[in-house]
Amino acid sequence: MKKVLVTGAEGQLGSDLVLSLKMEGYKVYGLGKSQLNISNLDEVNKIVAQIVPDIIIHCAAFTHVDLAEINVDQAFLVNGIGTRNIAIAADHINAKLIYISTDYVFDGQSSTPYHEFSPVSPINQYGHSKLAGENFVRDFHSRFFIIRTSWVYGKQGNNFVKTMLMLAKEKDELRVVNDQIGCPTYTMDLAQCINQLMETSKYGTYHVSNSGYCTWFEFAKEIFQQSNLSPHLIPCSTEEFPRPAPRPKYSIMDHLSLRINDFDPMPHWKNGLERFFQQIHRSK
Repeated sequence: MKKVLVTGAEGQLGSDLVLSLKMEGYKVYGLGKSQLNISNLDEVNKIVAQIVPDIIIHCAAFTHVDLAEINVDQAFLVNGIGTRNIAIAADHINAKLIYISTDYVFDGQSSTPYHEFSPVSPINQYGHSKLAGENFVRDFHSRFFIIRTSWVYGKQGNNFVKTMLMLAKEKDELRVVNDQIGCPTYTMDLAQCINQLMETSKYGTYHVSNSGYCTWFEFAKEIFQQSNLSPHLIPCSTEEFPRPAPRPKYSIMDHLSLRINDFDPMPHWKNGLERFFQQIHRSK
């Protein structure tokens, strides 16, 4: 039985990965923030050496995009140095490493989908810190998968889908940004693709999101349609919704590496959303 260590196991992707891996028959060690301080190299080395996993899936991250603009040191400590520590420990025991990265490594100025070989150029500190993590993985490990994903939502944690559902119960009218475009990603679909990738030796960088794309406004519209809610939705511009951290306006990701390495195509984002609601209803 292969052993898999999942960092950030209490987050929305980590928790679904633990569930998915256990269903696939792996022996899973899911460690949250209180069980593993990834910013402490000695602690990381000690725990990884005790478990000796065959595969490490590194989900733990500083994910608050706006807070990263203020707490720059903390963002780089967790996303950069923390990832370096995981990469060093994984390399020491010869474990495969999967690092979860982001579409925010791109500046959003493109007019065509970003593929894995497109030049990176983050426009906020979160993106810079996650790119630092990518670079550390490449520097300190050789058997790795860097997985860039986007607009992630799942049963656990805070996300756009849950926020929209909550606001729809509180307000009759909602304003949602309609000039940022990207690819929503259901955690269980992401987890399934990770399961498929990690059993191979086709190492490298992969873009993994649900297929298709939409604006946040179009995403909200579909959320309410599938959940039979009908708040009055008003499209607005990014400028009408100022945030501390700038967001890429264009985040459509091309799954070039999945295609040319003969992996299964990702389901459409609307289909992923349907199955998310089915998961939520089953758990009630």
